[in-house]
Amino acid sequence: MNEHLLNAALTAAARGWRVFPLRPATKRPALHGEASCPRTGACAAGHLKWEQRATADPDRIRATWSHGPFNVGIATGPSGLLVVDLDTPEHKGSSDAPDGAATFGALCERAGHAVPGTYRTRTPSGGGHLYFTAPSGVRLANTAGTVADSVDTRAWGGYVVAAGSITPAGQYEALCGRLAAPLPEWLHTILQPTPKPSQSPSEALAGHSRRYADVALAQEARNVATAQHGAREAALFRAARALGRFVAWGDLPRHVVEQALQEAGETAGLSASECRSTLRSALNWSIAHNQARRGAA
Repeated sequence: MNEHLLNAALTAAARGWRVFPLRPATKRPALHGEASCPRTGACAAGHLKWEQRATADPDRIRATWSHGPFNVGIATGPSGLLVVDLDTPEHKGSSDAPDGAATFGALCERAGHAVPGTYRTRTPSGGGHLYFTAPSGVRLANTAGTVADSVDTRAWGGYVVAAGSITPAGQYEALCGRLAAPLPEWLHTILQPTPKPSQSPSEALAGHSRRYADVALAQEARNVATAQHGAREAALFRAARALGRFVAWGDLPRHVVEQALQEAGETAGLSASECRSTLRSALNWSIAHNQARRGAA
């Protein structure tokens, strides 16, 4: 098992992709979190997250995987990748949700293009990952549903599970394409963030509110990630309720809140489906009940 997963990590690194260990048989990072950081070794000068510690160095990889049968995470941003994640309905918490492969195929057709040929993997649930090289000089972020229903993307701040990794549901498999193709221009256009309007003096209060929202997001994510067994789902629910008002007020994009709390919940030990279900209900409630900004008449 160790040799198989070590080879999976080395294969990804040989492509120039930066990898880090995931807990055996799971999709969760195996590295310590900020709350439990010993401030020694790689973290002597300050806590380093998985994105910063990911590596393509074969010696470091061999040393890490000698300690256990870790699954393999690929840090997409540092690897120069943009990965399109095609979800299956159960990942969205409902059998009625559209299939990501179908909605992405329909999007390509509307754009007048075939589904791009590139390195592709199949997830144990039947979903898929399409790997693209990101444009140079561009820092793309993760998205959730921006491209199409049940289609997410992973770039800076995100990661994917590499081919060869194994979970109780099965193995991640490489399907086709030896190389990751460049990100198509038409897809890049969809993923580009909307330009921010210049701020006038009258917007100063809103700017302050957004900074406060950013601090609140970081604090709530930390609370969820460090929640104890038996209190994890409640902590996630409370955090989503608390942050939903910032989504309603326009201070935080919903997908940013969902991504941060999803990762925090999974770090705490909740399953991906548990996180999605809790986040959806709690955020929907909070947004619906906080449509009026504080201080408004």
